[in-house]
Amino acid sequence: MRTVRQLLEAKSPEVIAIRPEAPVIDAIRLMAERQVGALLVMDGPALAGILSERDYARKIVLQGRSSKDTPVRDIMTLTVVTVAPGDSIDRCMQLVTDRRIRHLPVLDDGAVVGVLSIGDLVKAVIELQRQDIDQLQRYIAG
Repeated sequence: MRTVRQLLEAKSPEVIAIRPEAPVIDAIRLMAERQVGALLVMDGPALAGILSERDYARKIVLQGRSSKDTPVRDIMTLTVVTVAPGDSIDRCMQLVTDRRIRHLPVLDDGAVVGVLSIGDLVKAVIELQRQDIDQLQRYIAG
């Protein structure tokens, strides 16, 4: 079974993040520019939270708040579900399914080393299934 470490090796090592005191409008612009659905909220090197499009829709749009005047810290999700480099893809899929989340920050000894999206996980599962199918077809044909 593939691990988080193996998935991260195939991705860009860049972690897209924003400061807790930044205005929400800056976070939304950054998400749009980078074509991502969530940003890590970093207080220096420490993970302070995560901000997703869902947070924005529920805590800014629906509550009639101002994106310019509201800091990220006021709407970010504080309880962040994380994984470690040695975790399996199966464990990650279970977490995103059970918790109904789309992004998993990866921590190694407390330091952020990457982020996996549900898209990364689905792609990995499909690749593993394709390999299994190929092996079975070779077995049957051989």
